[in-house]
Amino acid sequence: MAGETMRFRNPAGHAGLLHNLVSLLSSLVGFLESRVALFAKESKTALVHVLVLVGCLVGAAILALFGYVFLVASVVAGLAHALQTSWVKIALGAALLHFLLAFVCVMIARSRMHKSMFEMTGVELKKDREWLKNLDKENRSTN
Repeated sequence: MAGETMRFRNPAGHAGLLHNLVSLLSSLVGFLESRVALFAKESKTALVHVLVLVGCLVGAAILALFGYVFLVASVVAGLAHALQTSWVKIALGAALLHFLLAFVCVMIARSRMHKSMFEMTGVELKKDREWLKNLDKENRSTN
């Protein structure tokens, strides 16, 4: 017994390295499958949540638009009644006012389109390019 070498005991059993690796891979696949299934379930729930939000926002926008139209119609009718004039003239005036305001909005948007949106980022990137060029020149001069 004293001269006999002791056999290595595998703590995982007698399966061997290949079986253990297959078991590890199987466990990892099972883990990933469960996470993917959870992600799929939650993404479906999130999609329904986003669709409900978008539906509510679209509905609110449509209702607000109708409310605005009825408000303008009421103001036109009220002004026509108060001024004792035709509602058609007041409606044409309201339309002209809306077209004028729309034109002003378009002109403001047009002036904003010509302005750069990321000026500071562009300046920083230009500085970085100059720094890299100077760094490259310094490396060439030292070699």
